[in-house]
Amino acid sequence: MSPYISFDRAKWAELRNAVPMTLSESDIQELRGVNERLSMDEAVDIYLPLSRLLNLYIEARQSRNSVLHKFLDSNDSAPPFIIGIAGSVAVGKSTTARIIRTLLSRWENHPKVDLVTTDGFLFSKSELDKRGIMHRKGFPESYDTKRLVKFLTDVKAGKGNVEVPVYSHITYDITDEVKKIDKPDVIIIEGLNVLQSGLDYPNKPASTFISDFLDFSIYVDAESDVIEKWYVERFLEFRQGAFTKPGSYFSHYTLLSESEAVDKAKNIWQSINGQNLAENILPTKDRAQLILKKGQDHAVEKVMLRK
Repeated sequence: MSPYISFDRAKWAELRNAVPMTLSESDIQELRGVNERLSMDEAVDIYLPLSRLLNLYIEARQSRNSVLHKFLDSNDSAPPFIIGIAGSVAVGKSTTARIIRTLLSRWENHPKVDLVTTDGFLFSKSELDKRGIMHRKGFPESYDTKRLVKFLTDVKAGKGNVEVPVYSHITYDITDEVKKIDKPDVIIIEGLNVLQSGLDYPNKPASTFISDFLDFSIYVDAESDVIEKWYVERFLEFRQGAFTKPGSYFSHYTLLSESEAVDKAKNIWQSINGQNLAENILPTKDRAQLILKKGQDHAVEKVMLRK
């Protein structure tokens, strides 16, 4: 007996229930990530039904908040509805987060939707070096879990202008910038560690989990060997793009031949990202309320919704 209801692509697409498409082809192009093949069909068949489901959950939470405020005779603003999106490096969770954010922001009852990535809560390079875990970046111990939990506590408490540190994929480090989250209707939080228990330093289990604050959770899934292939392809794309930018931490990879770059990408996957997936990310999949299972062409083939 599975705790999930399973839908093939066609059955899931039927659940759109006449929700109108509010995205143009140019929107799809803008939302697509590196080495992603997000299409209009994918948006219509997968993400419109998902936006409808999420909207129903948000409406139910808003109704519950109204009842509670009436009972308490309170005029305090309602806490945001928080959606967590987890999955491996290179599986496309950032693209999923962006398209869900855009679709949800076009529903009238919750127009203010913010997106936060947990990358901003990684320890800085200097701190990772100090702890001797630079090679473990992305693993649970590389995150400032206390700061992330404090952020979630503050936004759930209704605080305004809560600051989020900003991460640069060019310098591979935390920047001096901050992003301010000011009482949105919905927050989407995306990252490797969204469904993990997390660790407090030094390597002891955290007492509070990120998932404690989530109102809905999504896991973006694919077979591990398929994700590895996508990771290598993305690495080669970055080698021609992001790695060439001034100040790029990975600029030295542009000097590699293509075969050397492929070997390097496979080595990084096998020693870091693949290991992290197997040990820390994949075991959290069954904690998600909804799983999007992708095939080799990046398209979602199956949707699993927790009963």
